[in-house]
Amino acid sequence: MSVEYGRASTEKELRDILELQRQNLPEQLSEELKQREGFLTVKHSFELLKKMNDVCPHIIAKDGDRVIGYALCMHPDFKDKIPILFSMFKEIETQYGNESFLVMGQICIDKDYRGKGVFRGLYKSMKEAVGTEYNLIVTEVDGRNTRSLDAHLAIGFKVIKKYQSDGKDWYLITLTTK
Repeated sequence: MSVEYGRASTEKELRDILELQRQNLPEQLSEELKQREGFLTVKHSFELLKKMNDVCPHIIAKDGDRVIGYALCMHPDFKDKIPILFSMFKEIETQYGNESFLVMGQICIDKDYRGKGVFRGLYKSMKEAVGTEYNLIVTEVDGRNTRSLDAHLAIGFKVIKKYQSDGKDWYLITLTTK
């Protein structure tokens, strides 16, 4: 396995992200698999994914020419684009006001590459790529997605707040970039 980390720069890489996303949405997974492996919450359109990438290129992990993992970079300018994230941005603004932050919009690793350090590598690359511009990386995790929450806490994320929105428990978590 020869994984390389970088920033998304081609249409093919963006389409690979969307395919990996599609494979890990709840409707594609059994309940047992969601519990064991985790799941994604948001489905992006190509247009929105590209606009986000144009502002702050997404972090990707590749094996050869194939994207096997990604961490989406979501500039706060996109706070009104995905309805399920409205409450997260409201919580961020309440907690941090004008502090310089970037939202990690979603992270996913191909099932064949899980448990091999790719998650940690994506966040290491993200911190290096955005750390001079942003003080914090902020995201939220669905309370039912214990695998994701545990993985984030293991690499240094801190729970800022647990709150409810849309009938779900959410954990607002942050990672300092310095």
